[in-house]
Amino acid sequence: MLPRHADPIAAIATAPGRGAVGIVRVSGKGLAPFVQGLLGRTLRPREAHYLPFPDAQGQAIDRGLALFFPAPHSYTGEDVLELQAHGGPVVLQLLLARCLEAAQGLLPRLRLAEPGEFTERAFLNDKIDLAQAEAIADLIDASTEAAARSAGRSLSGDFSKEIHGLRDALVHLRMLVEATLDFPEEEIDFLRKADAQGQLSNLQQSLGRVMQRAQQGALLREGIKVVIAGQPNAGKSSLLNALAGAELAIVTPIAGTTRDKVQQTIQIEGVPLHVIDTAGLRESDDEVEKIGIARAWDEIAGADAVLFLHDLTRQDAPDYVAADADIAGALPEKLPEGVPVIDVWNKIDRAPDGGHAPAAPQAGAHGAVWLSARTGEGLDALRRALLAVAGWQSAPEGVYIARARHVQALQAVDAHLMEAGAQLASDHPALDLLAEELRLAQNALNTITGEFSSDDLLGVIFSSFCIGK
Repeated sequence: MLPRHADPIAAIATAPGRGAVGIVRVSGKGLAPFVQGLLGRTLRPREAHYLPFPDAQGQAIDRGLALFFPAPHSYTGEDVLELQAHGGPVVLQLLLARCLEAAQGLLPRLRLAEPGEFTERAFLNDKIDLAQAEAIADLIDASTEAAARSAGRSLSGDFSKEIHGLRDALVHLRMLVEATLDFPEEEIDFLRKADAQGQLSNLQQSLGRVMQRAQQGALLREGIKVVIAGQPNAGKSSLLNALAGAELAIVTPIAGTTRDKVQQTIQIEGVPLHVIDTAGLRESDDEVEKIGIARAWDEIAGADAVLFLHDLTRQDAPDYVAADADIAGALPEKLPEGVPVIDVWNKIDRAPDGGHAPAAPQAGAHGAVWLSARTGEGLDALRRALLAVAGWQSAPEGVYIARARHVQALQAVDAHLMEAGAQLASDHPALDLLAEELRLAQNALNTITGEFSSDDLLGVIFSSFCIGK
């Protein structure tokens, strides 16, 4: 624990701005004398007291509720004082300043809290583990109902319980393997009798199930970046407006209307998708449009999925078909390997033959969708296709929120277990290498819940929290 963790801390714990109620929170060791000096009376533990909050001259700054939570039965595991006042920013700043002023003789070293420091102390004092701490931030930042419910499950410990179950099975297997290192002449028979191979196989199957749910949870939290690309006037802006259900992008018959990206986050079955409309891809002498086209390719290069939009009303025009073929040839060069491209054939309401016989080449191997951005026909099929390429499989009720680092840690565990399995399956396994792979797998698991985490990792995680949380 770093020296700063011993300092008492204070902060406004509610969001900036005006509101009905605002909270000033103080956390530290031995707050009782400070509470007495600040409020002029003692407070019964975990009981709301309605009283004035006096300034240094005894005049009331405000009247509100004061609650005192003695350690260890508090959010941080330390003594915690909460002052609940009217939610004006000036009132809360006055209360915070008064706390810092009163601390000069009563609570030395009281300072303003850093972002996420209250939750960091809850983690350091074993009130929550690291996955639960991250779930608090994810619950605050949730952009969909499904993400909020999944974050709630992680906060209640569902994800952590899965990780602890994997760790316990891994520890048991490590004990078997490391015990054989002391009896090398019996090592192979001992492991076979203990069914080490079967235990490892069961562990890998359990890990696979956890990885699948974690990947779904990470998708709920992060979403995917979807870029709409294609020639001018193919209907990209109309498609963005149709998916968003709002007039976000300007739509005109004039080619090149969109000069810069327009972005909107939508949700499909609770999965956030960050949809970006880009400038039409073509050769241009207009300097402004050329900048927009360059930015469009930059967005395409960073996409998780691309909607390659085609215009069915021009599917028989040789120049249009040739330009589409050029874009189709350029996309694989711009996109990282494995990024899906969905061919979207727009304007079926205006196509002479109904738009069922595209002449232009397809760029992607993920099928094609026919739709009308103007009438909405076919939009549901596109939404299903987007969920499919995103990898969404589970119903929200069975998913807990997870982060990219959790998925990466589980993938590292999987890689180490595969190496361990290869050692066990060999005729002459190197048990010291097998033991090392299992140790590394356990270390990777422990980084998820924080039982093995560097101070640098903690700094990155908690710095993303709001101040006062």
